[in-house]
Amino acid sequence: MDPDNEVERIFRLGNEEDEEEKKKWKRPPSSYGSMKSESDEMENEEEQGERGHEEVVPVVLPEPIPHEATGLQMIRSDSPETLCTMTTQQPPPGAAVIDTRSSDLGDFSEEEEEDLDEYLVTNSPEPPEFVEPEDSMQTDENSQPGRLHPEQDLPHIFKSIQNCLSGLSREELFKFKMWFLQWEPGITRQQVMEGDILDFVDRILEILGLDRSLMHTINTLESVNKKPEADELRVQCKRALIRFHLRQYLIRKHQVIREGVVRAGKQHLLDTIYVEPQISTCSYGGVDPSHEFRDQPPSPLQVPGAETFVGVNDLFRLQTADGRPVRTVVTTGIAGIGMSVSVGKFSLDWAEMRANKDLQFVIKLSFRTLWILRNKNLPLSQKMSMMEILEYYHPECKDMKYLEEEDCKFLVTMDSFDCYQAPLDWENAPVINDNYTQAHPDVLIVNMIRGTVLRGARIWILGRRAAVSQIPSQFIDAVTEIQGFSDEMKDDYLTRRFSDATLAAKIVSHHKRLPTLRMLARQPFVCWMVATVFERCYSYRGYGEHPPRLTPFYVNILIVQTNRRLQFYYGKNENELKWSNDDKNLLTKMAKMAFKMLERNISVFFEEDMKDYGLKLTEVVVLSGLCTELPTAASDGRRAFCFIHFTFQEFMAALYVFTMFRTESKNVLDSGVLHMPKIFTSKYQTKSAAGLVQCALARTLSSQLGYYDMFLRFLCGMLSPDCHDNQLSGYLYHRNAPKVGGLDEVQRLLEQTIRTAPGDRVENLKECLREMTQEDE
Repeated sequence: MDPDNEVERIFRLGNEEDEEEKKKWKRPPSSYGSMKSESDEMENEEEQGERGHEEVVPVVLPEPIPHEATGLQMIRSDSPETLCTMTTQQPPPGAAVIDTRSSDLGDFSEEEEEDLDEYLVTNSPEPPEFVEPEDSMQTDENSQPGRLHPEQDLPHIFKSIQNCLSGLSREELFKFKMWFLQWEPGITRQQVMEGDILDFVDRILEILGLDRSLMHTINTLESVNKKPEADELRVQCKRALIRFHLRQYLIRKHQVIREGVVRAGKQHLLDTIYVEPQISTCSYGGVDPSHEFRDQPPSPLQVPGAETFVGVNDLFRLQTADGRPVRTVVTTGIAGIGMSVSVGKFSLDWAEMRANKDLQFVIKLSFRTLWILRNKNLPLSQKMSMMEILEYYHPECKDMKYLEEEDCKFLVTMDSFDCYQAPLDWENAPVINDNYTQAHPDVLIVNMIRGTVLRGARIWILGRRAAVSQIPSQFIDAVTEIQGFSDEMKDDYLTRRFSDATLAAKIVSHHKRLPTLRMLARQPFVCWMVATVFERCYSYRGYGEHPPRLTPFYVNILIVQTNRRLQFYYGKNENELKWSNDDKNLLTKMAKMAFKMLERNISVFFEEDMKDYGLKLTEVVVLSGLCTELPTAASDGRRAFCFIHFTFQEFMAALYVFTMFRTESKNVLDSGVLHMPKIFTSKYQTKSAAGLVQCALARTLSSQLGYYDMFLRFLCGMLSPDCHDNQLSGYLYHRNAPKVGGLDEVQRLLEQTIRTAPGDRVENLKECLREMTQEDE
């Protein structure tokens, strides 16, 4: 039975009650007592004064039926006494809040009832108008500071809808409710028709949430030919409507995560599989310095501690050195470390009102879309203002004057800075001081980062370090770096992806059998690859008996990053990803540089080194996804760069040696034959596969542990037909190219070497043999 009717029935039995009391109990006041009309408030005050110390009749009401709200779930009192709704106002200081839904009220004695009645009369005034507390004291249910702007919050929406509907006649209101009910399956006829306007507005906000109630009210008003009222409501709640449209856009954009090649039926919700990576305010280049063999890699890096970590939703809670809130935050990281996903999670949490509620608007404006606008959609002679650009991508932001208000706190997320390949003139670009002056996009970007355009905006810029390093430091308040997953985060991510707990446990334990793969999996992109590859492999009978091979993962990284470069930076479609000779030459030159660096036992290179190999800086350290810039320059001030991991440099070195052997029949290791240990004979010709491996073994065993061990493992892995004739075929090599022969001789050579090698080398030699001979399918 409805609680309101139950209360009316009970009190109708009390013949001693006067007629005014009966009228009072026919409709419970709204949960939003402070939003009632002045006449209602005066009437209630008079009634309370007349009641004095009347006996309070305890009432036991049924528990309310919980409702699922698409937006904000309201907690509405089932009692006729005025209570404060938890999601709107708080009671005034000193007020006693009595939960009339509790059956414990029935246990009070008469004296206690009289005291209780006195409390209700003297200490339960109508709640005051909602007052926005100080920012420092505002927190939401997730301990996130900040609350909604008053014009976006519930009291304003409630009053606006109530005032709009109050102007309708009885017949018009009935027609409105019927139309409202017809197009809203989430609410019942009884819920719509019961009570007056206050009850109706209260109930729809509780059940449907803020945004859905507001939008549905406007649409229904237009359907019943009340367009002036709809327009008036739209104007009164414009700030909330803009926020609603931006939220819907971000939810559509980021709710489903698209990893790699999107497969039908294989999509994942971001919230389901997201694991927040470690983000540090102390950047070191994002390169993991750990190595399977070397205790100290050639270029040691100082990894920041956990005290420097900051949550993705707390980035704009940071402060500058002088205590000011940050305006411009730059976030960097190596390719595949999860920058775009972090933006998506931040945006989705805001859109679903889980964090950063004090940001009135979050506007996505990526550099990739700006680059497309600049080069394809905008003639060279045409200029645009910043507001025109915002309206171009977000039409709901038209005439958005709020962005110029001093108290308008909003964020513009600008990811993929590396996609904007035009040089920006930070010193000579003309200064623009408003949002409506038209200029070239290059000039607008400079002024936005300067802070002269969109002055009140918080700006979040994401991109690879070699790209964002061109931004002058005086325009940046904070630099953060995504450093990837810890070991616990890797396990959590791999477990979240699978509904089959047994399969998830197998994949988690299987990838740990390769120490190098476990280290590389700190990159979320590699973690995704581990999940994808092993999910497919475990569908084969008998898979998992042996440890996985390492080389196929590195080959996949090379292929995916190169294809991403063609798609992301050069606009190629999926059916246009055939590698040109220029693409192959770029990889070959980078591989040659890696090999020469390995020979010199260095892992850092400079711009002049790239020029020596005919390489361009941007192609290598920004677009390839295989290298990154280190934050610390050389002692002479030169910009320093390295591969995304030292083992990847060793892989690229092996790729160069193998490519020269397969495509040009050259053994670039031949010079090492003169220094072979005595265990080797000259029966293997240096231009055969066995001769190539013989030269590599000579270098490995004559060097300290770790110098060439991973290089040898990758070289043997590339000799596997599955690698060179399957994975790399059609990319780096022609599909009809012959397979590498003489692998039986290579196998005998490795087996012979394992029997005679020093003890500390045996395990790696066994891994080399397994990389070449093991079949995973």
